[in-house]
Amino acid sequence: MKKIKIIGAGLAGCEAALQLAKDNYQIYLYEMRPKIQTPAHNTALFAELVCSNSLKSKLITTSSGLLKEEMKLLDCELLKIAELANVPAGNSLSVDRLFFSELITEKIKKTPNITFINEEYIQFDNHETILAAGPLISDQLTANLIKIIGDHHLFFFDAIAPVVSADSLDYTLLFWQSRYNKGEPDYLNCPFNKEEYQLFVKALVAGKKHVAKEFENAFFQNLKYQFYENCIPIEELALRGPDTLRFGVMKPIGLSNPHNYQKPYAVIQLRKENNENTAYNLVGCQTMLQYSEQKRIFSLIPGLNNAEFLRFGSIHRNTYLNTPQITNHDFSLIKAPNIRLAGQIAGVEGYTESIYSGLLTAGLMTGRIKNLPQETITGQLWRYLTTPQQNFKPMNANFGLLPEILMGKKNKKEKKELLAQRSLAAIQQFIN
Repeated sequence: MKKIKIIGAGLAGCEAALQLAKDNYQIYLYEMRPKIQTPAHNTALFAELVCSNSLKSKLITTSSGLLKEEMKLLDCELLKIAELANVPAGNSLSVDRLFFSELITEKIKKTPNITFINEEYIQFDNHETILAAGPLISDQLTANLIKIIGDHHLFFFDAIAPVVSADSLDYTLLFWQSRYNKGEPDYLNCPFNKEEYQLFVKALVAGKKHVAKEFENAFFQNLKYQFYENCIPIEELALRGPDTLRFGVMKPIGLSNPHNYQKPYAVIQLRKENNENTAYNLVGCQTMLQYSEQKRIFSLIPGLNNAEFLRFGSIHRNTYLNTPQITNHDFSLIKAPNIRLAGQIAGVEGYTESIYSGLLTAGLMTGRIKNLPQETITGQLWRYLTTPQQNFKPMNANFGLLPEILMGKKNKKEKKELLAQRSLAAIQQFIN
């Protein structure tokens, strides 16, 4: 039986472990939590979701939905578990994050050829290894990795949104509705009038921010904050202009307030955190504000004036590598081919993309995946991560990765439908 070490029991590490177990590998899965906890995690469970509880859209006319469909055809394990842990979220796949992690942890620990080792992995050796330590890789492991790859590492900072108690909300000011009434009304909407919105934006701009001193060490002391475009703190967005939020994360389009039958000036949506409907995530409100400021400013949101915060938002350091420069096409390190990358550290952005990265690295190792069609999201994301380029940045699924399609005069929706059909046909042919 072939033996392999996997460093990190996050989304990518767990998916890789379950994929390799199907091919009769003996897996040694290392995870330092909870002995050594990170600034973003709260539990000892595997694959804990630290930001949102959403794996984004299920519709194949969206890049995220198409990626999921391709991954299902490639027999992804964690998506099966996500379906079991799902909570109502319209056309999105959102999960009860605690139940999701519990199911994954149970499955990993019950798989006979996976051995769990609860300790910090520090020193690389000559064994076959998948580095899926995630964006919060420990300083010691980072230092030893740099000894192998040289100074080719990059960094960015990420922020997460607050979670509030359902019992503490004022439902007389809120309403359930999905945009344009599509699907089930799974989002709880907080409507703003113009004055409320302007007061909220003014407070965000003036709010006191948290300084991430825990990251100011020998590695990161000279680093300025840099964020993923999709995870920019709401107060940073507010600095871009007074109307940035209401044309972005607080857009009111497709919503009408049943309390006064008027279109809101702006809206913040709340998404269910669990199946018990006891907690809600503030969609788009990732933040690096101080906790006291979060309590004060987010209480300005209509319906949240007496909100109980079950978790405040926070900022944490995420690490990723210049993968195209330091790896081969199978994500093995050029200078240490026995070590392969998987997950966000390899340069993917997003939960689903991290799961896919674990699936891909494992598939390349076993030979289950030897190539993927260029007409697919899975194939093009792989090519992006292994093609040298200037200013390499983390990438999530998007239709811009796909080759153009000759289609005549079609609207955007029809174009995406054709791209999706071509993609799924190509990957089905690949599997066959």
